Amino acid sequence: MDTERLNTELEAAAFRRLVKHLMEDRPDVQNIDLMILAGFCRNCLSQWYQEAAVAHGLPMDKEQARSIVYGMPFSEWKTKFQREATPEQLAAFAAAQKSHA
Repeated sequence: MDTERLNTELEAAAFRRLVKHLMEDRPDVQNIDLMILAGFCRNCLSQWYQEAAVAHGLPMDKEQARSIVYGMPFSEWKTKFQREATPEQLAAFAAAQKSHA
């Protein structure tokens, strides 16, 4: 196997593990907390996935990509797991936006 293909397979495996971790192991971690700490969230991952699909000529809309990353329709995930952001989270998010920009 050539190095480029191996790298692609390893990157894909790492992506699948990250998505599995967020879906199964840590659905309690809120997107706003991910945005505060890392500057990206599940929605970012789904957007990047959608962009990659489209770049490869595969039509994919936002909801299809979100279902891949969330492991279910986004509306279902929101109902099951998303909590209202606290004032503290909103303040931390605003501050983090400045540092991530």
